[in-house]
Amino acid sequence: MRNFNSKQLKVNDVEGNPIEIAAVVVFKVVDTAKAVFEVDNYEQFVEIQSETGLRHVATRYPYDIFEEGGYSLRGNAEEVAAELARELQDRLAVAGVEVLEARLTHLAYSPEIAGAMLQRQQATAIIFARQKIVEGAVGMVQMAITRLEQDKLLELDEERKAVMVNNLLVAIVSERAANPVINVGSLY
Repeated sequence: MRNFNSKQLKVNDVEGNPIEIAAVVVFKVVDTAKAVFEVDNYEQFVEIQSETGLRHVATRYPYDIFEEGGYSLRGNAEEVAAELARELQDRLAVAGVEVLEARLTHLAYSPEIAGAMLQRQQATAIIFARQKIVEGAVGMVQMAITRLEQDKLLELDEERKAVMVNNLLVAIVSERAANPVINVGSLY
C-alpha cells in the first residue's frame, strides 16, 4: 500500500468561492502489467489523476451550507470522501491501481476571502438560529393559548388574544429577561 498526499489546491466551490483543499489517497497496485504498460509512470499518473479528481469533486459542492438537506464539503466529510474514492477508482483503474481510501486533509477558504466568508457564516448562523427561536416561540404561544382556552381559565376576545400573543412572543424571543407590568385596570 502507498499514500499520496496532494498539494493544497486552490479551487472554486460550486458557488464560486475560492477554497484551498488537499487530500490523502491510500492505494495499491493490483495489476502490475497495467501499471507498467498502460501508463508511462503509474506514480505520476496517480498524482495527476488524484489532483484532477479532487478538483472535480470540490467543484460539485459548496464549502458550507446551513439549510437542512444539502451537502457541503465541510458538513459532509464522509460522503465527500466516499465520492472522491469512487471518482479516483474510476480514473486509476486503467493503471491497475486500487484506491483503498481517500480523505480530505485540508479544507479552508482562500486567505483573500476568509474574513468575509467568516462574517457571512456568522450572519447565516445567526439568521438560522433566529428562525429556530421564532418557530419555537410561535409553537409555545399557540400551545399556551390553546391550553388556556381548553382549561377555560380565560376567555379572550380577538383583541386580547392579539395582545397576549404579542406579549408572549416578546417575552420568549427577547434577548433580555422580560420585565412584568402589572395592569390594575381594564385594557379598555
